[in-house]
Amino acid sequence: MLNNEVHALRRAHTSTSKSRSKVSDFFLKLWAFRASYLFIAPFMICFIVFILIPVLCAIVLSFMYYNALEAPRFIGWDNFRYMLSQDLILIKYALPNTISFALIIGPGGYICAFMLAWLISILPGIYRKWFTLALYTPSLAGLVAMSIIWTPLLSSDRLGYLNSFLLNLGLISEPVLWATSKEHLMNSMIVVTLWKSMGIGFLAMLAGILNVNPELYEAGRLDGIRSRLEEIWYITIPSTKPQMLFGAVMAIVGAIQSSGIGAALSGMNPTPQYAGHMIVSQIDDYGFKRFELGYATALSVILLLIVFFANKFANKLFGTKEGE
Repeated sequence: MLNNEVHALRRAHTSTSKSRSKVSDFFLKLWAFRASYLFIAPFMICFIVFILIPVLCAIVLSFMYYNALEAPRFIGWDNFRYMLSQDLILIKYALPNTISFALIIGPGGYICAFMLAWLISILPGIYRKWFTLALYTPSLAGLVAMSIIWTPLLSSDRLGYLNSFLLNLGLISEPVLWATSKEHLMNSMIVVTLWKSMGIGFLAMLAGILNVNPELYEAGRLDGIRSRLEEIWYITIPSTKPQMLFGAVMAIVGAIQSSGIGAALSGMNPTPQYAGHMIVSQIDDYGFKRFELGYATALSVILLLIVFFANKFANKLFGTKEGE
């Protein structure tokens, strides 16, 4: 009996010594690389304070009822049940509109950004910067500046620039409600979003294309590449995968963030017959008008998951694999 107790004490002492040794080794390694940790500390602090903690708080709040006046009350999965079974505006308008809009704007804007970046890359240097500036500038325009430009163009009366132009050509017999009708609002949103989609992702792809080693093109010609299309497929795209991945992520985020364009163009919120109503619009409605912050947070969590899986898919396509 006594021997068993002695063995147990020895094992406990040994395990305690090992744990203390691991802790001391951890702090020794931390101190040995203190300069490296000091350099990454600003990023880690900002990431934890402004991204990690808010995301965790949002996940917790999505399981609660909160109206900004009373204390949050835990309600379990009720917000998500309501989302799937009773929120008819979300199911009938917001979700289908968001999916169709993102499927057009995401790949469409991404392909346009790559093709325009490639076309600019083959221009002489004296013209390249001016074309780059002309294509990048619209992405800097906010909703107010954008509406000042596009509202007169898409005005629904005869004085609207587009209607006036088409009427003078005889292509239409009466003004078209480009921004205030259910049939045309989504198309107008897509055109405006593509116009302002040449943002930082476009610049990243342009920089990647310009930095491709010219010797690779020479080696490709020696190996049998005979056309520009083959150069793009076999050399340009594989050589700019990191920039293309970044551009894909920015295209996904930009497609999700462009939900306010419908309200800016139509001057109505919600948009006519919910033609331009998106998930982000639904979040704004419940969060800032109805003050149902718990449900708005649950919608935000679902949107976060959609963006996360879209980014994972982009990483599968353009992520650098081991050995490349």
